[in-house]
Amino acid sequence: MPRSRNTVAGHKRHKKVLKRARGNYGARSRLYKTAVETVNKGLKYAYRDRRNKKREFRSLWITRISAAAKICGTNYSTLMFGLKQSGVNLNRKMLADIAARDMATFKNLAEMATVK
Repeated sequence: MPRSRNTVAGHKRHKKVLKRARGNYGARSRLYKTAVETVNKGLKYAYRDRRNKKREFRSLWITRISAAAKICGTNYSTLMFGLKQSGVNLNRKMLADIAARDMATFKNLAEMATVK
């Protein structure tokens, strides 16, 4: 009985990996073995960085809110505590956007936070 080599499925598997490896330099996009390593490493980075992105953006928002709070004469923790006490339900993303685009509104929020 002749040996079966499963060529159609093998070619399909190789093409799938090489398609994902496009754009890499040299052998990383042309040779199957190195392409598999590159693709797997890239997928690990993508998985990790989807979580890191959330961390980095929250940190950025906090930095922006803190800078705007200092301009208004308060600090970040006092501002956030005061906003929570006065019933303002804005998340950090929205507060950072207000601080960057509309300083007058942010000053009003800071005043609301310091009144109580």
